[in-house]
Amino acid sequence: MNFVFISPNFPVDYYHFCTSLSEHGVNVLGIGDAPYDSLVGELKAALSEYYRVDSLEDYEAVERACLYFEEKYGHLDWLESNNEYWLMQDARLRTRFGIVTGILDENIDFIKYKSVMKRLYEIAGVKVARYHMVDDYEGCKAFIQEVGYPVVVKPDNGVGASKTYRLDNDDDLASFIDTKSDIPMIMEEFVYGDLVSYDGIANSKREVIYETSHVFPRQVMDIVNNNLDCFYWSIKTIPDDLRLAGQRVVRNFPSNSRCFHLEFFILKEDKEGLGKKGDIIGLEVNMRTPGGVTPDMMNYAADINIFDIYADMVTKDGTDIDSSNKKYYCVYAARRKEHHYDVPLDDVRRIYQDQVVMSFTNPPAIAGAMGDDALVARFLEKEDIWPFIKAVVEDNK
Repeated sequence: MNFVFISPNFPVDYYHFCTSLSEHGVNVLGIGDAPYDSLVGELKAALSEYYRVDSLEDYEAVERACLYFEEKYGHLDWLESNNEYWLMQDARLRTRFGIVTGILDENIDFIKYKSVMKRLYEIAGVKVARYHMVDDYEGCKAFIQEVGYPVVVKPDNGVGASKTYRLDNDDDLASFIDTKSDIPMIMEEFVYGDLVSYDGIANSKREVIYETSHVFPRQVMDIVNNNLDCFYWSIKTIPDDLRLAGQRVVRNFPSNSRCFHLEFFILKEDKEGLGKKGDIIGLEVNMRTPGGVTPDMMNYAADINIFDIYADMVTKDGTDIDSSNKKYYCVYAARRKEHHYDVPLDDVRRIYQDQVVMSFTNPPAIAGAMGDDALVARFLEKEDIWPFIKAVVEDNK
């Protein structure tokens, strides 16, 4: 089995996908723009061959790499990056090389365009925020008169919280209209809710073979735009209504044979035209692993190897690994270099030395959303989460 992994060195922990696939007998072929000598030793050992291109943005160069692999190793069975940024190019390459184990061009709109994914959310029986494709001031104002301020505007096809803004009044709207770019933007009613995820891996029949959930007290939009500290955590037990909603979405989206990260709001209050307090509202679908070190958090929460589960899915369309017993609440918290904190980070590490499982500095490419200096810790009891978060981030000045 030939598996082409795009950008296997970024994010840095993605080399684990390659090592697990290799250990499962898969022939792993890497394409990236990093020099070979910069790859970690474990990645070099896992790859049968690495093809370096000057830029992964250059489709023709990546296509030539795939042609080279096809001529040398035979038909390419899989091609993945598990990275939001490359999903459209991945689909284009699969279509070009007849790789049917992932999303093809014909289905990519359902997972890249927020306006399109809303239709599948509704087919899955999940409510979504009302929206309007941004046109002019008058058109947007008419929509706002229906749903009320605030509203959120963001690219219809975007990654993370890039170019995502909250508009609170007519002055904000006018300023946005005057300065917006030509890229298609979507405007949504603001949802007063708690942000949660339903994350996992689905097999070729869109059956969930691994699942978990995370709670995000602060939205990425606010973290990026307001320079806030980032923290979130995994939970031990997924609420039944969230699990059922997530499974329905997986069944209705092109989730075959892949990781998924689904985002939902849980309404904090009734809102006319949207739903009742406690209702689940679909936000976005991401057909890839959650960002940052969340895959590592999945491992620490249940003492499993999520990368082995993925390799099991690739090689036998299922897994024998029992991931149902999540022993810990796994917490991520990160500081920003420009903030001052009363408690030195070394002291936090010392105080929580028995709970901290990871300590690292994020690369600049993700520091805007994820913070700079980060700690990951795990706790048996939920009440221990907030004291740890406060020690890491809440004493900043």
